[in-house]
Amino acid sequence: MPLTSVTTYHLEMLDPRDLRPKRSARADLALVRVDPPMPELNRFFYTAVGGDWHWTDRLPWTSRQWLDYLDRPELETWMLSAAGLPAGYFELEAQPGSSVEVAYFGLLPRFIGCGLGGHLLTCALEHGFATGAKRVWLHTCTLDHSQALANYQARGLRLFKQETEIKDMAVVPLGPWPGAQGGRM
Repeated sequence: MPLTSVTTYHLEMLDPRDLRPKRSARADLALVRVDPPMPELNRFFYTAVGGDWHWTDRLPWTSRQWLDYLDRPELETWMLSAAGLPAGYFELEAQPGSSVEVAYFGLLPRFIGCGLGGHLLTCALEHGFATGAKRVWLHTCTLDHSQALANYQARGLRLFKQETEIKDMAVVPLGPWPGAQGGRM
């Protein structure tokens, strides 16, 4: 596999008043917490959302590993639906020091470009602070959607760390399943 330079950006928000919300005008949106944990759903989102962005770390996980990861009090999964269809999700993970990480976040391919990214991120940040967190943070990288970093910064997240590394990886993302050609059919 070829070597690829990947820059990772770590962003944070320390005060919920710094949030610059973006709301969708769609009346058919619903955000629900997935409780109890459902490994099949999280794996679906992980592959369907992350397939175009080189999310591969969890692909070999067994059902038991997924359940062990999800069935912890510090982890919450939230799902966005549009007209009753799954549109996106985020995972919030409480961490020491009154911090919450938006561990995973994204939209299914057919909902990218529909104005839902800012809405979903607004919800993720609000729910992160609603847990009592003093800090909500996340990371993204140059493998992510070209508008991801801009969306995060537009909502009020501030860069606190940046690092670049060389990774040995496939040039083309796997997509949600073999032959999906980047998640779009």
